[in-house]
Amino acid sequence: MTSRRNERIIMDKTFSRIQEFIKLETSGGVVLMIAAIFAMIIANTPLSANYDLILGTYIKVGIGNFEIAKPAILWINDGLMAIFFFLVGLEIKREVLAGELSSFDKAILPIMAAIGGMAVPGIIFAIINWGTPENLNGWAIPTATDIAFALGILALIGSRAPISLKIFLLAIAIIDDLGAIVIIAIFYTSELSLSALSFSVIGFAAAVALNRMGVQRTAPYLLVGIVMWVFVLKSGVHATLAGVLIAFTIPLKTKNEDEALLYKMEHGLHPWVAFLILPVFAFANAGVNFTGIGIDDLLQPLTLGIAVGLFLGKQIGVFLATWIGVKSGIARLPENVSWKHVYGVACLTGVGFTMSLFIGSLAFTTADVMNAVRLGVVLGSVLSGIIGYLLLKSAAHHSAQ
Repeated sequence: MTSRRNERIIMDKTFSRIQEFIKLETSGGVVLMIAAIFAMIIANTPLSANYDLILGTYIKVGIGNFEIAKPAILWINDGLMAIFFFLVGLEIKREVLAGELSSFDKAILPIMAAIGGMAVPGIIFAIINWGTPENLNGWAIPTATDIAFALGILALIGSRAPISLKIFLLAIAIIDDLGAIVIIAIFYTSELSLSALSFSVIGFAAAVALNRMGVQRTAPYLLVGIVMWVFVLKSGVHATLAGVLIAFTIPLKTKNEDEALLYKMEHGLHPWVAFLILPVFAFANAGVNFTGIGIDDLLQPLTLGIAVGLFLGKQIGVFLATWIGVKSGIARLPENVSWKHVYGVACLTGVGFTMSLFIGSLAFTTADVMNAVRLGVVLGSVLSGIIGYLLLKSAAHHSAQ
């Protein structure tokens, strides 16, 4: 009896955390949308010159001969986004060890859906851009899902959307983020500096040692994380990966679960990421200049590959993989979720926005190419969001009858 009561308490706590997570993400999605729209407005007014000047301003930090000098846009993309990826790492660890990905029967369906949702968009992009090899480095751009935006749109349905559907979307998006981390590590790493990489490995080992010693204070992990970020940046591996690796070393289990450092860090960091870091990133990266854009620009292989990959590739990949998983008997649909719900969520995963823009900034650097990337991301994400919302609204209406 005591064992069952403890299990029930743990389930209630987990469910409460998921609800709190979703509430923050949906509110953050609204702020993110406002920041992105504001950036697009500025990019298409006379203020665009000031916008470009601020983002291009070099900021130098250093001690003696050791320095890091980057334009503001890269401090945002390499620095602030490392904090975002740290939070993603915390979420992945929590879900794998104690959440919706902690057992095979819970994890298999969102894993299959996420893999399908990454593979099909990448293939579609490659097919469309096969005749323009210089664009193929952007194949991963349409494979991403923006958790905040997708959950924000789902929240518009309100309580008529089953909570199990929200958890399903959340699990897919988290696995999607893990896939993005692997892709960045393998495909978007420049020439390696083995000496800097060695120091970053030592930093990671130090963080693991802190974990094994049961250290439950933030400061030691923070100091090791900053040093590790610097050396990962200097090594040629993308600096945001330092955030993920440090997150994996943060302790999750203690005598009193609520006092675990991972939960404290995640709870404390989440509002800052949702309401400051991601909106700043969106503002810095979503400034699409629409001046002179016509049908020909929309049909360029790069823009078209991203837009079609997000809009069609995501919905086909996620829905098909889910259908195969359920019909083969490997998995079952979440409770109170219909196939119309699944298709609506599959469309929502095509809202790539933040992660797609981030991968785009790693794949390409020139202004004209990045404008084409932004255009494709915005087009594919907006279409996916609209269709997904309409499908889910229709499914909710049908369920209510």
